Formats: sequence, C-alpha cells, structure tokens
Amino acid sequence: MKDLIEHIAKALVDNPEEVKVAEVEGERTTVIELRVAQTDLGKVIGKEGKTARAMRTILNAAGTKIGKRCVLEILE
Repeated sequence: MKDLIEHIAKALVDNPEEVKVAEVEGERTTVIELRVAQTDLGKVIGKEGKTARAMRTILNAAGTKIGKRCVLEILE
C-alpha cells in the first residue's frame, strides 16, 4: 500500500525527492500518511479534492482485496 501511494504521488509532483510516505498499521485499519513539499500540495489534492479522492478510491480498492481498511492522510 505504501509503495502504491508513493508511486502515484511521485508521478504527480514537481519535487519527487520530497515525497515521504509512512504506514501506521492497526489491527483492522492501516493509515497511510503522505507528506509532500508545500509547493506540491495543490497538485496532490487536486481541483476540489478530486485527485486526493481518486487516490483514496484506489487505496480502498487495494485494501479490500487484502481484507484491510486503508485511510489516506495528506499532511502539510
């Protein structure tokens, strides 16, 4: 899951070296924390949050396949 979000985020931003992804494992839920450069935050969120929503949809679909609930948090 972590690699999936990292790959998508690096493709979207201008500074891929500043993309940091952390994975916090829970019993039934996994939280993926995504940090990007301040200048790239708008690119990751997208117009009206559509890009972030699409990333969350992909993450949920992949999580359903392995039987875990996955949550994406985009941090500043």
